Amino acid sequence: MYGVKLTGFFLLTVLCTSPILAQLEDTTDVDNDSLIKNDVQLVDTTHSPRKAALFSLILPGAGQVYNHMAMPKGEKKAFWKVPLIYAGLGVTGYFAIQNHIEQKALKDEYTFRVQNGSTNLPQYEQFDNQGILTLYEQKQRSRDLMILAFIVVHGLNILDAHVEAHFTEFDVSPDLSLRLSPRMHDFQTPGLSLSFNFR
Repeated sequence: MYGVKLTGFFLLTVLCTSPILAQLEDTTDVDNDSLIKNDVQLVDTTHSPRKAALFSLILPGAGQVYNHMAMPKGEKKAFWKVPLIYAGLGVTGYFAIQNHIEQKALKDEYTFRVQNGSTNLPQYEQFDNQGILTLYEQKQRSRDLMILAFIVVHGLNILDAHVEAHFTEFDVSPDLSLRLSPRMHDFQTPGLSLSFNFR
């Protein structure tokens, strides 16, 4: 008799609590889904300085375009840097290649002179062997400097994209103000009053 009562109580408890548990599971799933959606929205809409730097590393100027697109309308000002970046990379790259070509030509000229005892290229006829070596060293140094300048321009492009990404949502509205005005201290001493407005 006692076992029948216990089984009945257990059965009644399971039947009564099942709908409640099912309801709780449904609401938990909804809450988890909404949290996941909110997290995805936060990831998608948040402007990332790391992403801006990565874009500029892969393709120079891409981080600036990424920042430009994230800036509020009327505040866009990152796009104009892209031509400057490519001008810097183009100039340094061009001179690095030119100096490398001239350095290689001077090396070939010097090698030809040592082996044959005569000049090979007419543009170097006025230089003796020591002059050719001096020119070779100058071109090699210029090439190395241009390669370094190319790397610096590329690095500045990445740094600029990373730093500017922090300011894409920076509030520069008219409600932020700094006011400097004359003031009398203790009704006797003239001075200046500095006030910040964060409305």
